Amino acid sequence: MPDALNSFDISTIAKDEPVLIAGPTASGKSALALRIAESQGGIVVNADALQVFAGWRVLTARPDDADLSIAPHHLYGHVPLEADYSVGHWLREVTPFLSHGPRPIIVGGTGLYFTALTEGLAEIPATPPEIRAEADARVAAEGFEALLAELDSRSASRLDQQNPMRVQRAWEVLRATGRGIAEWQDDTPPPLLPLANCKAIALMPDRDWLNHRIEKRFDLMLKQGALDEARDIAPIWRPEWQSSKAIGAKELITYVNGGIPLETARNEAVIATRQYAKRQRSWLRSKMSNWLRLDLD
Repeated sequence: MPDALNSFDISTIAKDEPVLIAGPTASGKSALALRIAESQGGIVVNADALQVFAGWRVLTARPDDADLSIAPHHLYGHVPLEADYSVGHWLREVTPFLSHGPRPIIVGGTGLYFTALTEGLAEIPATPPEIRAEADARVAAEGFEALLAELDSRSASRLDQQNPMRVQRAWEVLRATGRGIAEWQDDTPPPLLPLANCKAIALMPDRDWLNHRIEKRFDLMLKQGALDEARDIAPIWRPEWQSSKAIGAKELITYVNGGIPLETARNEAVIATRQYAKRQRSWLRSKMSNWLRLDLD
């Protein structure tokens, strides 16, 4: 664990206070959550959109058996690979942990989950299957940029325009409802857990330090069974599944199917992970500036 995390004074957290820990991939979030749980008690609750899925335990860095022996963990690996899962699903599942039982230590890298939890979530209708299919077909044929060009200006200005999933979701909402996603967001109900009622910690690692960690961790994943996971999943693999967005999944599936050498798969996965971490850091800077910031290097 980095020095900044080791030296973080846990006694500044009340033992009955909910804790939120956000940060980019490979930044040490889970280690800090376990340290707090082991020292003060509490349960660890997942806030990562890809760790909810079964199948990719190693590749998504879900807690291992040693972690599970330290503290109870919830909302990890419980969703079938082929299922859809949204921030609305997550909010419904996390709600019981906020009202009774041991205090939650909510940890993950999906910034939208934390924003919805602490600021509220607009009650946007689900996308009809035929519109999802239309969006998928257009992205495949024209790229997500074609959908971005058709968004209303207010929605487009609020989006991470480099995130294809967010762009497609905004386009689907506009196409299905006739209202921009920004308009829906402006009708947001009160949050389930306001920031004033919890300890919210944002890990902000140095870029070079994190890139090195990402590379080392992916190599460790390969040694610990990520390739076995890919071999098990390859016969049923569907690139359109939400679970298939796990970073490195596409590359490893391509390798086990004989499409590319392992070294190529490894290098492409590391690059994709770094790009994902860059988007996560941008979200932290823009959306979580009022969280307690821990700089790591």
